[in-house]
Amino acid sequence: MKFRTLTCVTAIVLFAMLATSVRLSAQDTRYKLIDIGTLGGPSSHGPGNQGSQLLNNAGVVVGSSDTSAPDPNAPNCFSPDCFLGHAFRWEDGVLTDLGTIPGGENSGANSINARGWIVGGSTTAEIDPLNTACGFQPLCPQFHGFVWKDEKIIDIGTLGEGLESNTVYINNAGAVVGFSTINTSPDPFSFLGAPIHAFIWRDGEMRDLGTLGGPDSTPSQGGCNNQRNDLVAGTSLTNSTPNPTTGSPTQHAFVWENGTMTDIPTLGGTYAFAQGANNQGQVIGQSNLTGDPGCDGSATDGSCFQHAFLWDHETLTDLEALGGSSSVANWINNAGDIVGGAATKNDESFHAALWRHDRIIDLGTLPGDCLSFALAINSKGQIVGQSFNCDTLTSRTVLWEMGSIIDLKVISLDPLDINDRGEITGSEAPPGCLDTNSCAVQAFLLIPCAGGQGCEGKDSFSPQIESPAAATTLTQRREMTKVFVARLRTRKKT
Repeated sequence: MKFRTLTCVTAIVLFAMLATSVRLSAQDTRYKLIDIGTLGGPSSHGPGNQGSQLLNNAGVVVGSSDTSAPDPNAPNCFSPDCFLGHAFRWEDGVLTDLGTIPGGENSGANSINARGWIVGGSTTAEIDPLNTACGFQPLCPQFHGFVWKDEKIIDIGTLGEGLESNTVYINNAGAVVGFSTINTSPDPFSFLGAPIHAFIWRDGEMRDLGTLGGPDSTPSQGGCNNQRNDLVAGTSLTNSTPNPTTGSPTQHAFVWENGTMTDIPTLGGTYAFAQGANNQGQVIGQSNLTGDPGCDGSATDGSCFQHAFLWDHETLTDLEALGGSSSVANWINNAGDIVGGAATKNDESFHAALWRHDRIIDLGTLPGDCLSFALAINSKGQIVGQSFNCDTLTSRTVLWEMGSIIDLKVISLDPLDINDRGEITGSEAPPGCLDTNSCAVQAFLLIPCAGGQGCEGKDSFSPQIESPAAATTLTQRREMTKVFVARLRTRKKT
């Protein structure tokens, strides 16, 4: 008995010492805020795909920026602010315009690998008569995926007789994952008007990954930490028959490995998608629940109730919420740690969450905030995300580390990314801005400096370290949660 008591006391003392040393270490870290700037226009930002690698461990950042050239197609512009936009690469203060595929006007970067190779997409000089989603109807330019390496942009083309393609991510070996139309046959379920298939592109050859039986498939929104050449996570229609509840054909997640596509079952519903995978072949995603609850309009936010899931070598796990009706998984690292967000009891709020070792951990919010959301986690377990103001839903960039939430003092809009050095990139917004389409935003890089060394000057600051908390009245939290979850689900579907 004495031994057990002594052991417990010793463990408590050690934990307290560890917590104190971590807090002192965090307080000793300053950050330098770097404004990445633009290519001449008002805004710069990352792609809309959460889970994409926008920042490698060498500190190179990729994204998209307005140029100074007005869009000649105004008012039917490619971007809301009606400036032509180009993909960019930023390294050590140098911002490089990656240009476009020859003949194109607009481009954007989607991901970077450890070698500095970049993938993205660009308009071309050709017209796609089937694509009516670009705002230029009936003169929509074709859009092709590209690889940028050795200071050159390479058009990777399309599958078969398809006219459109785009990339999602590139791994360190140079394999590119994306999607392409395969022909020009009408497809009412495709946002491009023609059948879409996921592909993997290696050394100039594009391989069609097929589908689960329906007309369309796409890869997961972001690669997260998947560096394997033989594995792709994605989503596919299983047939072409719309379901009476959702109005769409049944859709499942899949994992493609060594030439074989495996159907990942849903959590009982008729709709699911994969968000990303890691090097261990673990896949995260979202799924409707049995009976597709909420899809009939009964959900207060206008969407179906969904839970995040983990698919781990034939085992499907429901990543349940924090007592509420919904959960979202955004990122998985190679240790199997998953971050995202989940509704709390009675859907009173929505908090950033960490799923680790079959447990869900509520990461909380900054004091006084209503909501929070985790967006990425690195190999060291540092988690970056956002904490939202109770009245305006304006979001601040935050870092969760060893039980503390750290206010990084940047008003941010998604996506965010963190590398293994603890550097963070995202898009900074002016106060009151809730949407990248409604105001000018600037891409940024936050660089941590242990001991403050290298973080001198007006752009350096010490972060504010807090204990995670939740505040505000129950009624206010519920109303803000409805707005937030509705916006979140709309973001996930685009």
